[in-house]
Amino acid sequence: MRHRNTIKKFDMRKSQRVAMFRNMLTSLIMKEKVFTTKEKGGVLKKIADKVIHKAKTKGINVRRDISKYVPAENAQKKLIDVIAPRFMTRNGGYTRKVLAYRRFGDAAEMCYVMLCDEKPAAAPAGDKKSS
Repeated sequence: MRHRNTIKKFDMRKSQRVAMFRNMLTSLIMKEKVFTTKEKGGVLKKIADKVIHKAKTKGINVRRDISKYVPAENAQKKLIDVIAPRFMTRNGGYTRKVLAYRRFGDAAEMCYVMLCDEKPAAAPAGDKKSS
């Protein structure tokens, strides 16, 4: 029985699974969009949201925690310097999963996992408050 076993194994060993998701997360950070299957996209979304939430707080310990998930230093730098400040006002939901189509060979559902667009809204030019 599989009671309380929520980890999807994807028919691979733990070391292979960890390496795959590290690479996918690095690609998501560098390109801001990844194309994968629906099941892998769901797991990647959870991991990415957790890592982005950690990156919002500054400090050396945060860098060490992030390096467990994102081994590439250029991806770590982009995550902390570019992506995390973009989501400072947001409390969660940093990524989204958009279903695309079914793959031709095995009919697997495919999806895009992408970072949400969070840019600071500028005030309209003609809207000044007078007191």
